[in-house]
Amino acid sequence: MEALPDPALLDAYSRAVTAAADRVGPSVVAIEVENPQGQRGGGSGFVFTNDGFLLTNSHVVHGAADIEVTLADGRRFQAAKIGDDPHSDLAVLRILAPDLVAAPLGDSSTLKVGQLAVAIGNPYGFQWTVTAGVVSALGRSLRSRSGRLIDGIIQTDAALNPGNSGGPLVDSRGQVIGVNTAIILPAQGLCFAIPSSTVLFVSQRLMRDGVLRRSVIGVAGQNVELPRRLVLQHHLEGAQAVLVAGLEPGGPAEKAGLREGDVVLAFGGRPVTGIDDLHRALTEEAAGTSVTLSLLRDGRRVSLDLVPELSR
Repeated sequence: MEALPDPALLDAYSRAVTAAADRVGPSVVAIEVENPQGQRGGGSGFVFTNDGFLLTNSHVVHGAADIEVTLADGRRFQAAKIGDDPHSDLAVLRILAPDLVAAPLGDSSTLKVGQLAVAIGNPYGFQWTVTAGVVSALGRSLRSRSGRLIDGIIQTDAALNPGNSGGPLVDSRGQVIGVNTAIILPAQGLCFAIPSSTVLFVSQRLMRDGVLRRSVIGVAGQNVELPRRLVLQHHLEGAQAVLVAGLEPGGPAEKAGLREGDVVLAFGGRPVTGIDDLHRALTEEAAGTSVTLSLLRDGRRVSLDLVPELSR
């Protein structure tokens, strides 16, 4: 049996990793933060425009009173926080610095499971550390620290550690396909990145408005399992729904006539199997547009129209 040409394979792999690192490495930054209580922390980020806009994770800079950025060439700058969205765990910073190298954003929608993935960041303060692996899975969901689900997450086995947060995940062409955001401890090889498609959308809104606004209906809800008799009686597709546990006074739901104890089955014709389904539906675009809610009230099927409002 003929031996595999290991050196040739290794050389090709090495060339792909080093080329990606060479292209993106100059764009990667180390971020140091201090909160109002004087506690210090840090993470990673990267330059994504030549005029000084940087991307990182929200959890790296959220609540920071002071943010300092160190570039790959050793220059240090104070950074201003332009926008912060804890729901997607993304934040945009800006520094005033000449001769910046921007990392190109790739298209995460074209990713294939098994393709090369390279992470660059500052784990435990070891600056500009490069790790490599593959795209392990696509379309994962990850709960942000705000409680909302982030959809479309990229799973990779490129090693990440505390301090990698906010750094880029890149493909073999050196294009950013995601922002590294989380690991699962004590598991090994379970690492996650926010896809570049989400990054592009969120960053544009943060640069424009400083926040990513979503719509609200003024409901406090909890996930419930419906009794089988109700599922059969009303010919429901599933048994999961959302119980209205509270209403914001004067909010859209109260104005529309919702009551505590109502059970939300559908929003605008789409099934609601849990709070996460409502979160996905309540986008900025949904504000100001009438939508029909399908409910169960005292065992009866009820429909109400309401108009979501922009969050304050």
